[in-house]
Amino acid sequence: MVVQSFNYVRTEMEAEAPAPGTSVGFVGWMRKNLFSTPGNSLLTVLGVLLLVWAVPPLYNFLIGKAVFIAENGETCRVEGAGACWAFIWARINFFIYGFYPMEEQWRVNICFVLGIILIVPLLWLDLPGKVLNAILFFVIYPIVAFILLNGGIFGLQSVPTENWGGLTVTLIIGITGIVVSLPIGIVLALGRQSNLPVIKTLSIMFIELWRAVPLITVLFMASVMLPLFVPTGMTVDKLLRALVGVSLFSAAYLAEVVRGGLQALPRGQYEAASAMGLNYWKSMLLIILPQALKHVIPGIVNSFIALFKDTSLVSIVGIFDLLQTVQSSSSDLKWAGPHQAITGYIFAAMVFWIFCFSMSRYSIFTERRLDTGHKR
Repeated sequence: MVVQSFNYVRTEMEAEAPAPGTSVGFVGWMRKNLFSTPGNSLLTVLGVLLLVWAVPPLYNFLIGKAVFIAENGETCRVEGAGACWAFIWARINFFIYGFYPMEEQWRVNICFVLGIILIVPLLWLDLPGKVLNAILFFVIYPIVAFILLNGGIFGLQSVPTENWGGLTVTLIIGITGIVVSLPIGIVLALGRQSNLPVIKTLSIMFIELWRAVPLITVLFMASVMLPLFVPTGMTVDKLLRALVGVSLFSAAYLAEVVRGGLQALPRGQYEAASAMGLNYWKSMLLIILPQALKHVIPGIVNSFIALFKDTSLVSIVGIFDLLQTVQSSSSDLKWAGPHQAITGYIFAAMVFWIFCFSMSRYSIFTERRLDTGHKR
């Protein structure tokens, strides 16, 4: 008989030892993300050297040696001076409103405020009342905004679109293009997948035609060639022509994005909709399109960002958008200086970056909220 001895078994738990200092905390994060391999270590060192080389001059130009307060460009012309932000502040009204009469700019401000009040709850996914909110934003708001901006009724002074400009025109073209092009793109995508030869052929011809032509050409055609085809004495507003051209151009690209989402769905989804007795439109609206659009949110938002940036191209047909107002102000002799134009372009780039980055982050947020169907 063998007697086992348990003298080696501990009767007390060993005190918990701290984790190695090189695997947790800031040092551990650096080892894992920045210095995990020799190649990553080399790239990290090169990145740090690039920042050391680029950040100090940029800081000095944009902030350290920049001119923030001045009555004219004399201070900005001092040797060693950086960005002339005083020039931006002096011309900020022109950059936002263009040639819109100063005493009537309150109408533009009301449009801005109403737009923010309506679009924030529309983008807030958890808030109820989306149907009413959508009707107010997509139907009522455009009518109210047009009446306020154009005037001519209710005692408002008439302000033709030739006097609109700056950030106001950029937002009008960008938002209108986004709102109008998405439903047109969805209809074109459905038409391209239609079993009816006529609808399918017309959809393909429309999409391929607009995708094969540069946007600059579209704007030139809308501005120069379109008046040649309308009856004598009839004129079409220049801004309206640009809106139509930009919207249809973007719709052709969105149609292909949406078609990719439709093709990504398994055939079983279509068969399940048919098995439930749903007709074509109910199956598309209730089952197919919600899933397809969820899959292609990055592509849709990417098209929206490209559209918003392409609004700067309307300047070539004489519309004073944000970029055109900045460019025309760079010749102001009162603020003439070596960095006047550069500061203006940096300001325009910052404005475009804010709007485009906001759309990108909201896209990521929406993807995460709607990604419930793929969680395990």
